[in-house]
Amino acid sequence: MRRTPVQQRSVERVNQMLDAAAELLEEGGYDALSTRALAARTGLPIGSIYRYFSDKRALAEALTRRNLERFRQRLEQRLEGVSRLETMIDTVVAEYLDMKANVPGFAVMDFGDNSEVAGELAGMVSVLLGAPLDDRLRRTVLAAVEAADALLRAHHDDPEMIEETKELLRAYLGRRLSIVPPP
Repeated sequence: MRRTPVQQRSVERVNQMLDAAAELLEEGGYDALSTRALAARTGLPIGSIYRYFSDKRALAEALTRRNLERFRQRLEQRLEGVSRLETMIDTVVAEYLDMKANVPGFAVMDFGDNSEVAGELAGMVSVLLGAPLDDRLRRTVLAAVEAADALLRAHHDDPEMIEETKELLRAYLGRRLSIVPPP
């Protein structure tokens, strides 16, 4: 983003742009997203779009950052008081699938780079387990996120594969983090 909005009206305008960008992505994929299409969708002058976003890549990056922030906030609320890794895994997978089904554009762009979401989740796992947030934990969580992302992108509508994905995560993370998963 070229400029961070400060005034409430500017924040609302940027959110309007991001909402419209998400709709365009939902309707036609990444190819449908352009500053010109966004200006037409929002009714804003193209100069207003360029004030905040240099091109469609900048729009997509801002949208993925917003998705990650929403995911993090929603997880923090849902994970309040959770003390078991298994519950955390189930909650993270459920939240991802909920956003994929209900947040416009998320199925196309989600979080962007998986290392970003893995970093957020590694911090949450560290707090949950009282484990140090070190390179090993970050690497372990990144591997889990990459595996889950690949499986859930391909099988998001298959309940059996969703359960297999959760079982894979429980077994892998349980073993790597020295927690014996339940049978």
